[in-house]
This record gives sequence, structure tokens and C-alpha cells, in this order.
Amino acid sequence: MLIGIPPLLGPELLFTLRAMGHGDEIALVDGNYPAQAHAQRLLRADGHGLEAVLEAILTVLPLDEDVPAPILRASLNNDPAQSGAIHQRIDALAAARGVRVQPLAGADLYPRIRAAHTIIATSEAALFANVLLRKGVIRAGDMG
Repeated sequence: MLIGIPPLLGPELLFTLRAMGHGDEIALVDGNYPAQAHAQRLLRADGHGLEAVLEAILTVLPLDEDVPAPILRASLNNDPAQSGAIHQRIDALAAARGVRVQPLAGADLYPRIRAAHTIIATSEAALFANVLLRKGVIRAGDMG
């Protein structure tokens, strides 16, 4: 256990987040996503929903401030104009942190998930509950 680090963030996930560089993307996918087949690197978050994993990661991962939306997410029925309850909760979680989310069609999102630095497979039951986070930087003045 560490002070100030959510217990959900185990050693492998912390290592992965630390190893990522600026601009690298990490994908959080739902329980139906074929993560094993698509991942360059796969971490499992069995027993945890997407929101819990997302919230834990956002406590330690700097998001890219040089892009319009450092969080990309799936859309209901792969249509960016549609959203389900899970998407609204993802958007609200990001908005509370002042971060913009961009919904994408499946044809745009899924190739990026396959190319992601790492895929985290959650046990999320909601359909189309897939998210990409783009890592930013910590500037010298922000370091403790």
C-alpha cells in the first residue's frame, strides 16, 4: 500500500503508467472487448468496472494538454451522436476534472485501441465502454 495511491493501482499498472511517454495512449476496455487478441501489452483489472479504473488512473496520470481532447471514448452503437449511461458518466468524470472527451465511431476508435501502449481489460458489463487516455507531461515546475 502507498499513501495517496488508490489500491486499485497495483504494481504492474503503476509501472505501465510510469513507463509510458508523452503522447502514448492507454486503453481501458469493457469485458466484451477482445483485449487478449488486440493488445501489444495487456493488463487485467478483473472484478473492476471501467469507471473505478478510470477514476484511479486519473489520480496519477497527467493527460495531454496539447490536444483538444486527451480522452477518447466509444459511442453507443459506434455512432458519435449516440451515448449511453456509461458514456454520460465518463463525460461527467472528465468534466469534473476540466478535461474534454471526444466520442468516436468504432472505425476511428478500434484501430487506436489496437495501437495503444497498453490495454487494460476491465470487467465492465456496459456495451461500448471503451476509453483511450493520452498521456501528457509533468513540467519541471510541477515536480515535487
